[in-house]
Amino acid sequence: MKLRTFLTSICIAFSALSIKSEAAGFGLGKNVDSQNRPLDAVSFNEQYESDNAYALTSDERRILLTFDQGYENGFTAQILDTLKEKNVTAIFFLTGDYAKSETDLVNRMIDEGHIIGNHSMTHSSFSEISKDAMVEEIKSLHDYVLDKYDYEMQYFRFPCGDYTEESINCVNELGYKTLFWSFAYVDWYTDNQPDIDESMCKLCSGAHPGAIYLLHSVSSTNAQILGDVIDNLRAQGYTL
Repeated sequence: MKLRTFLTSICIAFSALSIKSEAAGFGLGKNVDSQNRPLDAVSFNEQYESDNAYALTSDERRILLTFDQGYENGFTAQILDTLKEKNVTAIFFLTGDYAKSETDLVNRMIDEGHIIGNHSMTHSSFSEISKDAMVEEIKSLHDYVLDKYDYEMQYFRFPCGDYTEESINCVNELGYKTLFWSFAYVDWYTDNQPDIDESMCKLCSGAHPGAIYLLHSVSSTNAQILGDVIDNLRAQGYTL
């Protein structure tokens, strides 16, 4: 648990940075446009969509639910139950450890029509490794999932949102699309989970056209409120 806390602190440090031209940790400021879209997400798309990297989708009536899967905390099955009940497809970004250790859950994700994304083999910082190492991080997990699950991944998410322009180009060259996010909140501290009512408010009031939601399945709060969040977002007119 101490290691997870340490890794989380690193992720927070990166995510607090604004978008830069060199090494950057993807983060969103508080400013939004008239459609409630974070201005940083809009700017990111303008800069990088030509490299198949996105913080928003072009479908203004759709919200993507995405989950980063670094390790299992006992809530993913409940989340999958809710998604199945609500007939919602999500994207699950797997690390190598998760793909290797949680075979039953990964098979269930695939069998129930969800999309499996590449979150790198070892969750390394892509601003600190060589291009050859980037390729190995992505391709080794790609090949493992293809061999183990007969599934070919096509979406990538940078660990901690940590990227460089070179790394975005590298992902694109490997035939992947990069997905960042336009909504996230602090849901990953397993021993300090966010309040249920406050979380509902944040998740529902944060809705915007083309949103990509970043969630973590280690969160007991997310597992409890997911069904109500889906109902609320649909009531606002969005497709999940």
